Amino acid sequence: MFEIIFILVFVATLLVTGLTLMSVFAAIGLSILVMLVLGMFGMAIKLLPWVILIAFVVWVFRQGDKAPR
Repeated sequence: MFEIIFILVFVATLLVTGLTLMSVFAAIGLSILVMLVLGMFGMAIKLLPWVILIAFVVWVFRQGDKAPR
């Protein structure tokens, strides 16, 4: 929801300052791209503990397979 409000305020500010419509579209595209990248980075950080746990469990199971029989 915050992202939508940001885009609307950003577009309104650009239009009020008198920029051309083409530059407004370019700025919208760039801001959406930046928000997507930062959102994916934030999601990766949020999921990092689970990724570490899964990697640890896989490592433990692989160590168990190497035991002599």
